[in-house]
Amino acid sequence: MTPFVFATGRYQSGDWDAAPLVPANLIDSVARYTSIPVAPQGVVVDLASAALFDYPLVYCTGHLPFRLTAGEASTVRRYLTRGGMLFVDDHNHDVGGVFHATATEELSRLAGPLVDLPNTHPLYSCFFEFRDGPPATSHELNGWGDNLVHAHLQAALGPDGAISVLYSSKDYSSEWGYHPDAKRFQSVDNTRFGVNIVVYALTR
Repeated sequence: MTPFVFATGRYQSGDWDAAPLVPANLIDSVARYTSIPVAPQGVVVDLASAALFDYPLVYCTGHLPFRLTAGEASTVRRYLTRGGMLFVDDHNHDVGGVFHATATEELSRLAGPLVDLPNTHPLYSCFFEFRDGPPATSHELNGWGDNLVHAHLQAALGPDGAISVLYSSKDYSSEWGYHPDAKRFQSVDNTRFGVNIVVYALTR
């Protein structure tokens, strides 16, 4: 079986590399908890590159405006149509912020409307069980950003009902942005939901 490679999407606008520790942390979690073969290093892939099609899941984040060039938009649209999955997380945790406004506009234009994902969706039970839907982040609970605890993630769904774009206003990029060795200080590993995202992307 070909090892899973964690891919971070690079786009020309904004700060695509705002969460450099997230890939290593999620790679560690996939290796730690599952039997999925996983590459020890992630990759960075340009959203306009044909290499995008090599990865079943691509993660994007940032704080600044998320605007895609014509080439990026065309490639991402074809990637989603061919079964790829995009996970986009607002690093600001702010629905009034520029990343949220531009990312939701771009993603809706590419993949169709973003709708609230029901907290009973298979995403929340495909590996670890999250009975209340997406776990809250410490930034939400501490009032960071928009001072909201977002009850739902949003998604654009393909013709078969599977998630093509998963969008988060919860700032998992801050929550998971630490060295994997720090997990031993946590009573519950907060990256477990990231494992569900990977498992869902590989099995949907």
